Amino acid sequence: MQPAAIQQADTPIVTARKLTKQFGSYRAVDGIDFDIAPGKCFGFLGPNGAGKTTTLRMAMGLTPVSSGELTIFGLAVQRHAAEIRARTGIIPQADNLDPDFSVEENLAVYASFFGLGGPEIDARIDTLLDFVALGERRKAKPDALSGGMQRRLTIARALINEPELVVLDEPTTGLDPQARHVIWGRLTELKSRGKTLLLTTHYMEEAERLCDELVIMDHGRILAQGSPRDLIEQHVETDVIEVRGEGDTLRELARQSGCRLEQMGNSLYCYTQNPAPLIEQLKDRHALRFVHRPAGLEDVFLRLTGRELRD
Repeated sequence: MQPAAIQQADTPIVTARKLTKQFGSYRAVDGIDFDIAPGKCFGFLGPNGAGKTTTLRMAMGLTPVSSGELTIFGLAVQRHAAEIRARTGIIPQADNLDPDFSVEENLAVYASFFGLGGPEIDARIDTLLDFVALGERRKAKPDALSGGMQRRLTIARALINEPELVVLDEPTTGLDPQARHVIWGRLTELKSRGKTLLLTTHYMEEAERLCDELVIMDHGRILAQGSPRDLIEQHVETDVIEVRGEGDTLRELARQSGCRLEQMGNSLYCYTQNPAPLIEQLKDRHALRFVHRPAGLEDVFLRLTGRELRD
């Protein structure tokens, strides 16, 4: 086992080569390759059933690898799961806090799973509760906390063993915007401290804010990989004009615009590098409503994976 202290700074924390997961005849992950650099946030995006959660579960040692290579800290996950977990913090999709213990007891009990205790852990608990702004709620039970507070406690718990890698499975799902922004701030601070983050999310704004690099997956394969800005530049035009209307007026616009068009119901999405002529045309069409915005990661996601609903 290579000690963390001598691991090379430019050596990937996580490496996957031809990583595959098979469930009977169904291939959930189909031979994917990726590297996660230290001190970065790496994201997985994809519709339901894309394979991102299965990939995450393999990285956490919860689902065995069918074939290919998956190493974390230079260690094969299949053979060194315990050593890897000791250096990893996991924030699951759903909070699984112990309702019988107080906030600080949840942290202390979790620390004991790593063989940690004593004054050092007491001091670490104080620091973590300050970090997630729960110091004044240390004696409260989880059921007395809001959803955002519970999520922050789960983050503190994942940091109790001072992990080098933090795995986050949809960390802000179901939270209100204020709680989501607080957690984004905490995760950004973790990254600034040198932690490596591995993230799955359905929130495109979250991915754009947090991720240095990400992959978009579908049907178990990686469709695209890069920084959010690079993916936007590579796969969509600079501007989007969303037009809503009915019947012949919308169809006439589609013929005349010269934009790349995508239609969903009575909405037409016009992708262009030069929005000014179309905007001038739309100003005189009072039966149509339109919104002009810069293209974003969601446009890339929908272009690569489609607009149809996934169950």
